Formats: sequence, C-alpha cells, structure tokens
Amino acid sequence: MLRSLDSSTQAFLSSMDQISRRLDRAQREISTGLKVSNIADSPDQVSTILQSRADIESNTQIQANLGLVKSETDAGEQTLQSAVGLLERARVLGAQGAIGTAPPDAQQSLASEIGSIMEQMAGLAQTTSDGRYIFSGNSDHTAPYTIDLTAANPVSAYAGGPGERQIQHPNGSLFQVSRTAQEIFDSTTPENNVFQSLNSLRTALMNGDTAGINTSMATVGTALTHLNSQLSFYGTVQNKVAEATDFASKRDLQLKSHLSYLRDADLTSAIVELTQAQAQQSAALQVRAKTPPRSLFDFLG
Repeated sequence: MLRSLDSSTQAFLSSMDQISRRLDRAQREISTGLKVSNIADSPDQVSTILQSRADIESNTQIQANLGLVKSETDAGEQTLQSAVGLLERARVLGAQGAIGTAPPDAQQSLASEIGSIMEQMAGLAQTTSDGRYIFSGNSDHTAPYTIDLTAANPVSAYAGGPGERQIQHPNGSLFQVSRTAQEIFDSTTPENNVFQSLNSLRTALMNGDTAGINTSMATVGTALTHLNSQLSFYGTVQNKVAEATDFASKRDLQLKSHLSYLRDADLTSAIVELTQAQAQQSAALQVRAKTPPRSLFDFLG
C-alpha cells in the first residue's frame, strides 16, 4: 500500500499554503485599500468597525441638522433685530404724539404709522426658513398670527404650537434653539406683550388721549426691554450652534481617523509583503524542483 507523504513534502506544502495566504491577503489589501474587508479578516474587530461607522453616520446627521438650525437661528436673530428697530420707532412716534400741542390730525397720522408697525411686527412673527414658520413651535406649518386693524383686537390669538425646538449637540446633549411667537411678541405677562403695547399706544393716539399715550409709552419701553432679551437669546443660540458645528467638524475627523486605523490597509507594508511572499514562493518552487524525483517503488512497503 502507499504510505502517507513524507515529512519534507508535508513541510513544503504547508509552507506553500502559508505563502499563498500571505499573497492573497496582500493582493486584497492593495486592490481594496482595506485590511479588514470581510468578517474573516478580523472577526474580533468587526463590531468595533461597525460601531465606528455608525458614529460617523450619526455625526454627519447632526452636522446636517445644525446646518438647518443655523439658517433658522440666523433668521430669528435678524427678525428680532428688525422687531427691536420697529419698537424703537414706535417710541419715537409716541413721544411726538405725547406733546400736548400736537394737533389731532398729527396724532391720527402717528396712530396710522403705529398701525403699520403692528402689521410689520405681525409679519415678522410669520418669518419662515426652509418652508416652516420658525416662531410657530411644533405647528411650524401654521402662521402664528393674522392681523386686522379694523378689529377691536387687531392681532389674532396665537395659532402656533407650544413646542420649543431643541437640537442635539455632537456630545450627546440637547439645547434649545427657538422660542415661540407667543413668548416673543404676545407674552401672557401684559407689560411684555409687544402687540398689546403697540395697540394701546395706537388707540391712545387715535383718541388724542395724552395721559393714555404716556402710559402706553411706558408699556412700550418695557416691551422693548423684553424684545431685547429675546434678541439676546437668539444671539446666544447662534454662538452655541457655531460651537457645536465646530465640535462636530473636529469629531468627524477623529471618527474617520479612528475608522481608518481600524479598517484601512498600510499599502506600503502590503506591497512589501506581496514582494516578499512572491520571492519566497519562487525560491521554494526552485528548491523543490531540484529535489531528486522518487519512483513508485519508494512508496511501496
């Protein structure tokens, strides 16, 4: 009967198998650029690589969300700047109307301009960004107010939602990025209510009520302080969004660098490995070719 392969042949075949595996691995790394391209390459690192990829995708989504929020907060800040300017203009008009010698027709003209300011203020409350009303809370497809200067209460009830939008920071925390029009323009605290203060001043001017004008002027001043605090809020949010965006950008580089460390091949090392394996394979075949051939009788018992 034939005996099993002799030890030298077994050693040769084992060596050739190892060299072949090294060649395959080096060629695969060079062609794909990856040292881990399937589970068999490194079973113990697969879960870590998958988690790293998930972290990158999550961070990318957060960056996209921050980009949208930046547009909204920039729009909100600009809107509040305009609103502060309108209320400051109303104070000037009120001061003109408070002068006891102001003729009735002048006061009516001032009242008309205050009405125009109310309309502009209601328009600012309807500011949109990317097709959504940024001051309407969680009902961002509904305009927060309508206005009709012929009505006793010119500005409608707030039609938006109660929600205040939050955004995720790349570090996992949440921070508030918006306030509702009701908080900003239509506060339940009477002295902070922008619409009520303007309408009171408008009504007093229309009626030539000097005492009422002076009282309304004080209310307008308080509402102006309130608006400035809302402007400050949006300025702070802008800074937070900028910081979060910078954080996300730096984190993106870190995450991608970590994934590259886990997954990407060292092409220089792979090329060296390929060259060495090819040389060893060639040398082994040459040595084997010089081994004296054996006949069938060598294997017969």
